[in-house]
Amino acid sequence: MSRIEFLKGGISRRTALKSMGTAAAALAMPSVLRAGTTDTIKIGFVSPMTGPLAPFGEADSYTLGKMRALLAGGVENKGKKYNIEIIPHDAQSNPNKAAEIAGNLILNDEVHLIIPASTTDINNPVADQAELYGCPSISTAAPWQAFVMPRGGAEKPFEWNYHFFWGLEDALATFVGLWKSVETNKKVGMLFPRNADGETWGNNDYGLPPTVQKEGFTTVIPSMFQPRTNDFSAQIAEYKAQECDIIGGITYPSDLKTFITQCSQQNYRPKVVTVAAALLFPSGIAAMGPLGEGMSTEVWWTPAFTFKSSLTGQNSADIASEWESSQNKQWIQPLGYAHALWEVVVDTLKRAEDPRDRASIRDAAKATDLNTIVGPIKFSGGPHPNICKTPIFGGQWVKGAKYPYDLKIVDNAVSKLIAPEQKLSLLNWS
Repeated sequence: MSRIEFLKGGISRRTALKSMGTAAAALAMPSVLRAGTTDTIKIGFVSPMTGPLAPFGEADSYTLGKMRALLAGGVENKGKKYNIEIIPHDAQSNPNKAAEIAGNLILNDEVHLIIPASTTDINNPVADQAELYGCPSISTAAPWQAFVMPRGGAEKPFEWNYHFFWGLEDALATFVGLWKSVETNKKVGMLFPRNADGETWGNNDYGLPPTVQKEGFTTVIPSMFQPRTNDFSAQIAEYKAQECDIIGGITYPSDLKTFITQCSQQNYRPKVVTVAAALLFPSGIAAMGPLGEGMSTEVWWTPAFTFKSSLTGQNSADIASEWESSQNKQWIQPLGYAHALWEVVVDTLKRAEDPRDRASIRDAAKATDLNTIVGPIKFSGGPHPNICKTPIFGGQWVKGAKYPYDLKIVDNAVSKLIAPEQKLSLLNWS
């Protein structure tokens, strides 16, 4: 499932709270980072390091290793050094497992702070346990509606949970910004799978269709496709009949590859293809081969971001380069947020009145006002008391120098913090 699944995403609060028991074994790495004192701050860390959500957790385990080295000397608060004990667990991409682990970390390990690292299916059940048992949690990498709406946060703010990321409204506005930047007939063919993601993005009240229509675009919405289908003929025929210059929606790499291949075979060549989820990772674009060149999507983070880390002083290019050198693979978008999450955590612990008291940590998290590698993080003034929104941009995959394709920022309609690296160009088959 994608990180954009909200309203119908994740598991229910009741299911999450019932999922207690013995936690999964900690990852095989040292737990305590020693600072030479007897006082220790315990942090629970829950991430989807294996299973279908593992691509979103890949940067979590890598960054955890960096933070262990960085925090080996502990954290200083009011002139006193504190050990940092990180207790990591793999949720195995399972919401019930995430809830089980979180409950055990809070009640048995007595962590002072818990970090659900990424995706709705991990963030929400962990945050539910934190809220139930009075433990501060800080999370990211899921649209803020996905974190708030399914859990009753719209009716009553959370007491212990704080989350930073962009919202669905920002992603939709980014798509519109991309399409308004090029010459087309303003006819958009909507591509939605028959699942919660498709129903969310295709919703006529808050999804992509009404957003696009308000901006003067015409929408063509054929029937939703079944995930992993091998035949998009019905959708393509309708797009061709209505002469859609643009295709927009959400899907996954294998389905998008099938769709694009059949578009080419059936002589349908849209000028712009912009989809969420399928094009976040380099592997998604590589799966389509030459047909993937020029595809566009939302951008959370790239080496082009101009912000610096409050922990290391590195800029985004530095962090991406370090990843590529050590991992021997191209940078990925979740890398910046995995780093920023620890920036907020460390800053919170340094400012807490008592960094070993959960209420003090919660109050410090609430008062966060920090410039990070993904931009400014400040929970006051957000769209919700527990939320800070972060920048989002429109991006296009173009031929790269070091790797086959690179993701370039081509639209900043939603956030002006970064200028576009280049303009959106039409697909080369058009």
